[in-house]
Amino acid sequence: MATKTLLTIEQFDELPVKEGILYELNEGELVTMTEPMPRHNWVRDNVARLTGNFVEGRKLGRVFLETGYQLTPETVRIPDVSFVPADRMREIDLDKRIQGAPALAIEVISPTDLAEELTQKVKQYLAAGVEVVWVFYPKTREVQVFRADGGSFVRHESETLEEPDLLPGFSLI
Repeated sequence: MATKTLLTIEQFDELPVKEGILYELNEGELVTMTEPMPRHNWVRDNVARLTGNFVEGRKLGRVFLETGYQLTPETVRIPDVSFVPADRMREIDLDKRIQGAPALAIEVISPTDLAEELTQKVKQYLAAGVEVVWVFYPKTREVQVFRADGGSFVRHESETLEEPDLLPGFSLI
């Protein structure tokens, strides 16, 4: 059986910066993120634009694209899109990795994503304090919603996606 080489957060922070390469730290294990394809980016950018315009127009907080969150001492995740409420923004240093979880984490599935890795990532988000995770499946035009209370459900293309407690008045169809 092969032995995994685990990194500390300090070792992770010392990795060389390479253009177009993003790294996550999964319970100490280095994860190199692959370059997303156009469909992935198109969905991610549209969701970020629509959510961001709504959030910033109402001064509810900030929406981030591909921003790192240190969920635990050995786990750093980079959701495709995330939302941090205004009251939490006051404690965040925008020049450093965000400590803790966003309120909303959004992942857009790519053809190379594995179900078991996605399941682990969703569990990590929720355990770290994310209130809601949206997982977009571009090819099937569905969104799977996971809630901190353990509930989950799927919204299909013709159904409304909303979060009245977190984003009052916001909806996607």
